[in-house]
Amino acid sequence: MFEHCGARCFSLCALTLALSSTPALATHTLPTIDVAGATTRASHGTARPSGKPPQGAQARPAPPTESRLAAAAENVSPRPSYRDAPVTSSSTRSFTSDQVTSRSYEQPGQALEITPGLIVSQHSGAGKANQYFLRGFALDHGYDIGLTIDGMPINQASHVHSNGYADANFIIPELFSSVDVRKGPYFADEGQFSSVGAIHMQYLNSAPKGFVTATGGSFGYGRLLGVKSYAVGGGDLLMALELNNYNGPWERPDEQRKINGVARWSMGTETNGLAVTAMAYSNHWFATDQIPMHDVAMGLMSRWGTQDPSDGGNATRYSLSMRWSETNKSDFSRFEGYLIRTTTNLYDDFTYNLNNPLPLNDQVHQFDRRSMYGINALHGWNYSVASKPVETRVGFQSRYDEIRNGSGDSFFRQQYDEVRNDYLKNFSHGLWADTTVYWTPWFRTTGGFRLDYVHGSVNSVLNPALAPGWFTGTPFILGTANDGQLGRWFTSPKAGAVFGPFQDIAHSEFFLNFGEGFREEDLRGSVAHWDPVSGAYGPNNQLLTKTRGAEAGVRAKPLPGLDTTLSLFWQDFDAENVFNGDAGVTGYGRPGRRLGFEWTGNYAPTSWINAYAEVTGTHARFRGSDAPQQAAYLQLVTTGAGDPLFPFNIPGNAPGNYLMLAPVWVAKSGIDLGEKTGWFGGLYYRYFGSRPLTEDGQIKSSAMATVNARVGYRFENGWKLQVDAFNITNNRSSAIDYGYGAFARQDYFLLPGYAGGSNGIMDRYFKPQDPPAVRLTLSGPLTLLDQPAGVAAKF
Repeated sequence: MFEHCGARCFSLCALTLALSSTPALATHTLPTIDVAGATTRASHGTARPSGKPPQGAQARPAPPTESRLAAAAENVSPRPSYRDAPVTSSSTRSFTSDQVTSRSYEQPGQALEITPGLIVSQHSGAGKANQYFLRGFALDHGYDIGLTIDGMPINQASHVHSNGYADANFIIPELFSSVDVRKGPYFADEGQFSSVGAIHMQYLNSAPKGFVTATGGSFGYGRLLGVKSYAVGGGDLLMALELNNYNGPWERPDEQRKINGVARWSMGTETNGLAVTAMAYSNHWFATDQIPMHDVAMGLMSRWGTQDPSDGGNATRYSLSMRWSETNKSDFSRFEGYLIRTTTNLYDDFTYNLNNPLPLNDQVHQFDRRSMYGINALHGWNYSVASKPVETRVGFQSRYDEIRNGSGDSFFRQQYDEVRNDYLKNFSHGLWADTTVYWTPWFRTTGGFRLDYVHGSVNSVLNPALAPGWFTGTPFILGTANDGQLGRWFTSPKAGAVFGPFQDIAHSEFFLNFGEGFREEDLRGSVAHWDPVSGAYGPNNQLLTKTRGAEAGVRAKPLPGLDTTLSLFWQDFDAENVFNGDAGVTGYGRPGRRLGFEWTGNYAPTSWINAYAEVTGTHARFRGSDAPQQAAYLQLVTTGAGDPLFPFNIPGNAPGNYLMLAPVWVAKSGIDLGEKTGWFGGLYYRYFGSRPLTEDGQIKSSAMATVNARVGYRFENGWKLQVDAFNITNNRSSAIDYGYGAFARQDYFLLPGYAGGSNGIMDRYFKPQDPPAVRLTLSGPLTLLDQPAGVAAKF
């Protein structure tokens, strides 16, 4: 249940009690870097043990045993680069660009599958936000996984299609300097849309040699990327341009056309420097959405067919951001600010002809136009209390989304009525603090606290002439029935403890974590009183939903070159809510629980072999009984003869406790072979297990398993020729599945007299896994645009 604190203030408790230290099993100081005579903490991305206290805490000199073990400790648990936070959980990870791009992926969003346990899929074209699955959560288009790029949020609050909509199609993986991954509600500096996980991406500051990449392949795939940086005005000016097109295997080609650009001027480093970045992105596409399994099985339509050839959309994103950071011996600061402008137009048809008989269909047009303004501020101190090194961080995050969005029925991209049309002001503010105390060289604790205030307003501009549904059985003439303002306070405590590293126990570290967080619901659904689709009226004001979780894990390095991690996790949601983008209302569900484990392993026995494997298993269930679904099911069964599609509307509608779409098993593995020059290759396996698609578990998805391969040659002059092959075993399973009721055009052959008024034919609706495909890539240094020698660029 969410916290309702009004205007109450909060207090933070600092840990000040001292424990007596025992003989150390790990080093007690961080490596230092001398920059222009000033000693600072190691820069972002530097691998170092998580068990070390911050420099500047005046740690005592290490005994001989500590010195002997210092080198080994350096490789146990690297500290993440994201804002230089101490490692507090076993599932925290940090990756470099080379690690991301060494794996094979078909879409830019799938590059994020470097995150253990994460599956990134797509059900509607090459430009729509991906679907995300992690730790038993079907995260829709980004509901509870926070994505950022250079401190800018990608998730969009109160988006017309899905709250937290995270369109990552504009990212350029080759530009990553780091990708930092967190899971669970255990981090004080994680707030909006991060209750299940967060992925923070940082771009490079410079690429002096530059590079160009050209790729062509199956189904009309083409991509050209150029990256170059120059010395300008005492800093570096990085520029990147990407062009991309793709048709796909579909009968109605996607005809994706994407252009993407980045320009960044920076000076200094991530921890001591300044950067200003501009980005621009535009994408247009058609989309083949999910299709009914029964029609494909009966041969009434192709696996690659579509129900509406006009489905698709377009999107743009323009941003200007800045980052300033400073790191001294005893304190450090970081400030990020951003301005973002996005537009989205989507044309989707998921129920086909369920509501509108031929020649119309059920296509819906959704539009979203917004401006986002925000800041992230952080300051930290390194000090000592009773001879114990301590690091305290305090931060403030604030964001304002100014939104105009709406939806309505359309036919071949021509909208002819309105369901929602609103102006929204969506604010989110978070104040947080955490403190890490290094009690002994092998034991530290982190305590954190977060205070959030989310508020906003909705003002409808619905045109009554285009919204006849408002006149049916309701006293309200205009859409102002769903106008309103709402604000909620929320408090979230966090706690963690780390034991180790223990060099004599397989170089291991042990982690314990507990935390509370929140899910921010769509503002329109939270203030809405009237459902224009169902005609229901009533209060609907739940804006924040509490989540809590815990994790226990161990990291170890039992053999040279082998790193392995095992994490056990639990997470509860007070309500498994679902936002209906078509109606603009939120359906409030029962509480949910996930229990599971995550194992990862990486083995690099030599410089030319690297192998990895990971497995995540989750038990995901609703808690309590579903009385409304029980009543609805009884009504379907007892009065089903009045439904024109009876009994095809019955399967999957029984009450149950399965969390729909929740992944049970996720596994990934691969091996890379090759040195910096010469031949190289790789083989990559990806498994997405069967999932319940309805709460009774009667309709289930297929299991998906694909194998990708790569082979190439690296020349000594920096050029590289590479061939990627996808789905080489021709796996014919689904990329994604859903269970619901619909009525397709082909279903008129089975039930020619259908004229509407049903819940639909309950079935599995799926988008097939792409067939085997090949892409050829040529890349190398971009020397044609080198700055002439002796020429100093100036403003």
